[in-house]
Amino acid sequence: MAEKVTIGNAELWLGDCREVLCLLPPCDLALTDPPYGIGFAAQPTKWQRRDGQAPEDWDNMTPPAWLFGLLAEKAQELIIWGGNYYDLPRSRGWLTWYKPDSPPSMASIELAWTSMDMNAKMLSHSISATNAERVGHPTQKPVRVMEWCLSFAKDAKTVLDPFMGSGTTGVACATLGKRFVGIEREPRYFELACRRIEAAQRQGSLLEQSEPEALPQQLSL
Repeated sequence: MAEKVTIGNAELWLGDCREVLCLLPPCDLALTDPPYGIGFAAQPTKWQRRDGQAPEDWDNMTPPAWLFGLLAEKAQELIIWGGNYYDLPRSRGWLTWYKPDSPPSMASIELAWTSMDMNAKMLSHSISATNAERVGHPTQKPVRVMEWCLSFAKDAKTVLDPFMGSGTTGVACATLGKRFVGIEREPRYFELACRRIEAAQRQGSLLEQSEPEALPQQLSL
């Protein structure tokens, strides 16, 4: 049975998104990074082993097609990382994260499918610049990358992440003053997400700061 924790304006669910999504009201944006189903965790890199990340089975599972249909019903707009691995509608608004310092064992770019009618965009942001953020999740995105995604949905007040992981989307939402709804089925990652989002909310949002820190370099394709 799913459990809900409320932290400020964040609503965090410990449970399976296939069950929890049906309980939630509509939101403005779904921003998520689902497991790709390509066995990433089955072959941990030296970098992962250094961080003590053990292989897991979650990455070998691909979300069913109907789940993306449900997301489309729940959210006005969607941004789905790894969207190139799924059978999604055609889009011209792809987002690309370029990692100039990626090691040979990692992809140099990652792609996000969006439902937005806009030109494709690219962000250049190094991995090494965010080493201090890492908390042990094998596919954790930098907060800056998620903040960049949110910049394309400035009017979105409520953001949903059904594959919350360690809570990076929620941290970005706290920074930008947006309400967040996250779902995670692994208790250890859920606890990490709760701690990170609570800490981010204590720091306050960029909207409350006189001089917001600029987002990383953005390029139009």
